[in-house]
Amino acid sequence: MSFNPYNIVMIINYVSLFYVLAISTIYLVQLICAISGLGEYSRSMKYTDYARFVFSDNMVPISVLVPAYNESATIVDNTKNLLSLDFGHYEVIVINDGSKDNTLELLKDAFNLIKIDQPYKRSIETQPIKDIYRSAAYPNLVVIDKENGGKADALNAGINVSMYPVFVSIDADSILEKASLAKIIYAFMIDPKCVAVGGIIRIASGCEIVDGELHEIDLSGNPLLMLQTNEYLRAFLTGRIGFHKMGMLLIISGAFGAFNKQVVIDAGGYTPRCIGEDMELVVKLHKDMMNKGRVYSIKFLPDPVCWTQPPDNLSDLKKQRKRWHIGLIDTLLRHRDMAFRARYGRVGLFCLPYFWIFELIGPIFEVMGYISVPVAFILGIINIHFMISFFIVAVLYGIILSTGALLMEEKTFRKYPKISQILKLYLYAIIDNFGYRQLNSIYKVEATFGYRKNKSSWGSMKRRAFVSGEKKK
Repeated sequence: MSFNPYNIVMIINYVSLFYVLAISTIYLVQLICAISGLGEYSRSMKYTDYARFVFSDNMVPISVLVPAYNESATIVDNTKNLLSLDFGHYEVIVINDGSKDNTLELLKDAFNLIKIDQPYKRSIETQPIKDIYRSAAYPNLVVIDKENGGKADALNAGINVSMYPVFVSIDADSILEKASLAKIIYAFMIDPKCVAVGGIIRIASGCEIVDGELHEIDLSGNPLLMLQTNEYLRAFLTGRIGFHKMGMLLIISGAFGAFNKQVVIDAGGYTPRCIGEDMELVVKLHKDMMNKGRVYSIKFLPDPVCWTQPPDNLSDLKKQRKRWHIGLIDTLLRHRDMAFRARYGRVGLFCLPYFWIFELIGPIFEVMGYISVPVAFILGIINIHFMISFFIVAVLYGIILSTGALLMEEKTFRKYPKISQILKLYLYAIIDNFGYRQLNSIYKVEATFGYRKNKSSWGSMKRRAFVSGEKKK
């Protein structure tokens, strides 16, 4: 049997068009759900006064865990920020995971650390802990020095040493707004069934940060950082809120998430040497709770804000996105027995199949479409109407989704109140669809085909120090 290359090209074209139409429709449904979910959250916040209970003795205490591997550029500012939050009872635990730079020495000098002999329960197996330090200046600061085991192993060590029933994980290149802990813990207080909560991540590049404190919010002058600013708003204000509204949230960002400690321990903790430890833990919690027949909830809140530093060059962006996608593949493979199974509810029947079909396999067809459609037009296989229709669908839905996220941002939180900032965001919401989005799809395809070869736990990306007055540069 001979294959007609023209037919093969046409099949690729129609499959690619179907993928773009399907994923765009799903994103539109997410946007509609997100608008509804954000509206409900905004109304509930009108009757919540965090200032009344932020230092209340009745608040659930929190352990803040900071895994650190070669984080000398940001670790001091990050720790200062965490020690200055508006919350009554919490501890900050920095886990030095065998850093090869001077991360530990900087912490010792900045916070007057003293080595102590502290007993702890080894609820989860980890790489050996060498030393534990406490700060003479800050009683709620603990620093763990351990042998390298990866981010998941570092977080497990932090869980073992932590004292409180809820822990928050945060990346060492991020800072929290003053009331973030109070807002994220409130979800546990009003819903006893809640086992995990994710907060929104925003881009800190362009903001003025002094000694770990956010002084002024602004936008970066770097086009790549601006594209990521829009991308983060779209991902969190539509994707995360949408999945939360539908009751099947699978991702809580490792940069800022809160968890019921005992539930995590019962599930086995973070999976060691797992590159996508944040998503994998959430999927594991869904699986464990459903297998045990327990009623639970996993939430996303759009207001407790964590500000982070994204890659500022294409080389680091590529590393990050490939690592994210490899983490997705790893999680889906580890929990492939959940997909299409009714016992796992909406997560098994709808959410995991969505990630398999559209997030894992879909980018391959999308990239093939970007190549095959123009080639087919040049060869005369398709007409101009088909080619224009493909690119209009691919671009138009992306613009609608990005501008929709910005409209929600402007209507609710207004972190960027200046007209010039809003106009700049809308401009990049359009530009995003002409190259940047396609580039990310290419990175996903590369990660898919290089999964076995490139699988690793931490990866490496150059950190930049928080710069005072960075916005002016």
